[in-house]
Amino acid sequence: MNSLIGNWKQNFYTIWGGQAFSQFSSSVLQFAIVWYLTDKTGSALVLSGAMMMGFLPQGVLGPFIGVFIDRYNRKMIMIVSDLLIAGVSFFMIAAKQMGVLSTELILLVLLIRSIGSAFHTPCLQAVTPQIVPKDQLTRCSGYSQALESVSQLFGPALAAVLYQSWSLSSIIFLDVIGALIAVFTLGISEIPKLNQNKNAEKIHIIREAKEGLQILCTKKGMLGLVLISTLYTLALMPASALFPLMSMSYFNGTSTNASIVEIVFSIGLLAGSLVLGRWGGTKNRIYTIIGSFLLMSFSLFVSGFLLPDDFLIFAVCSLLMGISGPFYWGMYTPLLQSNFEARYLGRVISLSSSIRLISGPIGLSVSGVLAERYGVEKWFLIAGVLVLFAAFLCFAVPSVRNCDTVDKFQQEPITSDL
Repeated sequence: MNSLIGNWKQNFYTIWGGQAFSQFSSSVLQFAIVWYLTDKTGSALVLSGAMMMGFLPQGVLGPFIGVFIDRYNRKMIMIVSDLLIAGVSFFMIAAKQMGVLSTELILLVLLIRSIGSAFHTPCLQAVTPQIVPKDQLTRCSGYSQALESVSQLFGPALAAVLYQSWSLSSIIFLDVIGALIAVFTLGISEIPKLNQNKNAEKIHIIREAKEGLQILCTKKGMLGLVLISTLYTLALMPASALFPLMSMSYFNGTSTNASIVEIVFSIGLLAGSLVLGRWGGTKNRIYTIIGSFLLMSFSLFVSGFLLPDDFLIFAVCSLLMGISGPFYWGMYTPLLQSNFEARYLGRVISLSSSIRLISGPIGLSVSGVLAERYGVEKWFLIAGVLVLFAAFLCFAVPSVRNCDTVDKFQQEPITSDL
């Protein structure tokens, strides 16, 4: 264990480097598939279905996926997940070459890829505290947020270039290579294995999933923060989906205006992530989250009150929204990681993601109706109120406000997985 802690930077950055290749290539493919489906079908329903495939497995399967992450070898789960993603992508190449790549087949592939990600993402988050010192979790989370921001910033641009000059099969093959690089870096990394006797026992998915909920409920402050995050997602997921409509309909812009807003937002994400990685946040991380909520709420409020000629101000507000994001996500994940023992993290992280994602479809449905009837800008006002209320709850509820000042727990003994 001491040797692992001593080499944590080499371990973390080796894994992080592989994930960088994989995440960026997946981002490029994601945008390329959206444009392919747009060219092929021109159907908003198909695009909505493609979006649904992206988060449905995490929302529905999350509590049960965590059981497997806590029971079995986490390193192998991540490797198998990456291989599954690479395999179905390669299958899509074969289908394209044979001329049988239908819209239904693409949606099925997106669903399977999403299932692989539903295992991989919480597993990586559960592994991180095993290889990174506790006082470095926030900085490492900031770097991970920066990676995601770079993918969002440059992924669409590269996808646009490649989509015009490459075949879809070539772009898919690029994603296969990214996944295999991630598998290689995981293979050469040293990830500790938790000593658990459960591996020899018969698995009880429902019982162990309930146990994960009970573990989350033992930390009232963290349970409160998860529920507050659900409110945040309820407000922000629809606002994110309405960005293009706000740019093109309310501000009478073009697709160029919509692209400018997305790029500015991504620049804000990158800037906030780099600042967080360098600074590390406040000592009590809840106060950093509250500050993030207040900046987000302010930006949403201003956006909702703008006149149709105020597009430039909306672009500035989008930049501020992007800056605020990492100071929430960069604190939320390390708080989960540091409040629960490593052997429970798979279930806790997967369950918290499921609870949070439940509000997504609700928000999208409600915002769509309100935007059609009262105007798209009205949702930004509503979202500002919801996020401001979330900030108030973080400060007003003592258990949430103090959830970062928890008692130290004893780490389970771990052995090398190599």
